Amino acid sequence: MPFGEAAMRLKTLKLKNFRSYRDEVNIPIDRFTAVVGKNDIGKSTVVEAMEVFFNSQVVKIDPSDACVGGETKIVEIRCVFDELPITLTLDARSETTLGTEWLLNRDGDLEIVKQYDCKLKTPKESVFANAFTSDDARVVDLLQIKNDALKRRAEELGCELEGVDKRSNAALRAAIRARVGDVGRAEALVPLNEEDGKKVWEQIVHVLPAFALFQSDRSSKDDDPEVADPMKIAVANAVKDVEAELDEIKERVRQGAIEVAQRTLAKLQELDPALAQQLTPSFRAEPKWDGFKLSLAGDDDIPINKRGSGVRRLILLSFFRAEAERRRTATASRRVIYAIEEPESSQHPNNQILLIKALLALSEDPNTQVVITTHVPGIAAMVPAESVRLVSKPGESTEVQVGDENVLERVANALGVFPDRRAKVAIFVEGPNDVEFLTRAAQLHRSADPTVIDIGSDCRIVFIPAGGGNLQHWVNGRYLRNAGLTEVHIYDADDQAAPKYKQHIDAVNARGNNDIGFLTTKRELENYIHATAVEAEFNFTIAIDDWCDVPDLVAEQVHIAGGGQTAWGALADDAKGKKVLNAKRRLNRGAMDRMTLADLLARDAGGDILIWLRAVEARAN
Repeated sequence: MPFGEAAMRLKTLKLKNFRSYRDEVNIPIDRFTAVVGKNDIGKSTVVEAMEVFFNSQVVKIDPSDACVGGETKIVEIRCVFDELPITLTLDARSETTLGTEWLLNRDGDLEIVKQYDCKLKTPKESVFANAFTSDDARVVDLLQIKNDALKRRAEELGCELEGVDKRSNAALRAAIRARVGDVGRAEALVPLNEEDGKKVWEQIVHVLPAFALFQSDRSSKDDDPEVADPMKIAVANAVKDVEAELDEIKERVRQGAIEVAQRTLAKLQELDPALAQQLTPSFRAEPKWDGFKLSLAGDDDIPINKRGSGVRRLILLSFFRAEAERRRTATASRRVIYAIEEPESSQHPNNQILLIKALLALSEDPNTQVVITTHVPGIAAMVPAESVRLVSKPGESTEVQVGDENVLERVANALGVFPDRRAKVAIFVEGPNDVEFLTRAAQLHRSADPTVIDIGSDCRIVFIPAGGGNLQHWVNGRYLRNAGLTEVHIYDADDQAAPKYKQHIDAVNARGNNDIGFLTTKRELENYIHATAVEAEFNFTIAIDDWCDVPDLVAEQVHIAGGGQTAWGALADDAKGKKVLNAKRRLNRGAMDRMTLADLLARDAGGDILIWLRAVEARAN
């Protein structure tokens, strides 16, 4: 992707000497990331570090942010990005790439390092790229020197300059690197604050994901504190000549704000119809250089920021639910990272569950990442097991551990996430997407026949996905797998001639007890989804039969519709795999949410799904 077309994806956050994080800690950031741990252990520090890196508005770096026990007063926050732009243009003559400029790290990712000198009353920010570059003195400063100096160095090194545009700094740097070669390459910090280094950083800023932090104890304001802009007075005079255009922009923004309020209101009324009869956006001031001031007023023009914290959190919940729906259907959305501290704050348990479901749904959008902090077992139990990041402090420095088997056990024990001892039937499936499909399919059947078992909420039923699932699934799998529960196995056939799991299903059915196993009569569960639901979810049409690879077909069409620069067949396996996984997530959630019972029956004429549900019900009674 060229610069400016899309934003990069945050892959890893690294902290060093920031508050309690004395030693460097690496925190992988996924589509959905849950930072868990006991109170006052350093969970909020993670999301506040992200706010400092991306915005420095809600949270600003302070001299006291340097670790008390650290050996230096330099705080370091690093963000590693993938899904990088293809090219960048530094000037009219200098089109180049991050790789060509040796600005990527050893893994081929862009690692931006921000250092803050906390010895100063107002800490100074310095920006670097942690780059796999040459340690040769003739190469390390190439982005910091001007055109004349580049030409002199190229001549001194005896570079081959025939056909090289000497007016182009990028072309001269490429010639110098080619002459020096790859000998002695190692990771080093390359400054991005002078000459072409500064130009590179200015372009990178345009493709950073937007970041929004929602704090649990945030002040009762409708907007963030204003940031003074030194250009405000100069611009105020300049815009007088375009007042008519400004009025048009104001009206367009007002209409957009009204649409957001209406979508939020629709979701809010589902939770508490009496809370607010109407939310009306109103401008608190005329539009200025730094944007429009908007506020939400409730019944009798009472500003929402004057209502209780629980009410404000309900509106936040409604915003996320509406935003999840909007981004799911949007053809192209800028990448956004939402960070929410303790989403359970000031909320009834039912609304806590709704909020987490809304955030999980929001994270299904490929251009959205969600980070939460929590110490509540009911919330932690719902998050994907692979998303868990456990914060602890075994010694002098805070640590963050990723959700492997040992970490998940520690989280479950520390927060009190226990297996449901009321369970009677364990449904074994291949992965978390199957859980999403089956629970939604059960709801469709229940819409016509309430006697159909609600496998998604019935305490007698537990799901055990073979790969992934949420923390509660992991706990159930670890502690209930050998607890003598009756087992129901439901697996994809995958291959019509030689079903992948046929021997396993045959073995289950040959046990001679009440256990039972099923294979789909189609390729996989996605083949039971109707084409009309796929079209409604993805805004394109595909033909679905019993044995086509639905996720692959959908992923290819999404890739084409998104203007992918590389042909589908030429994509690397890992890139293609990510796109197929994204398609599977949306198919089993978004597309299934758009299904009707008539759609399901049309695709499941043989009644496979109802047979499975009745088998579960019979064993649960």
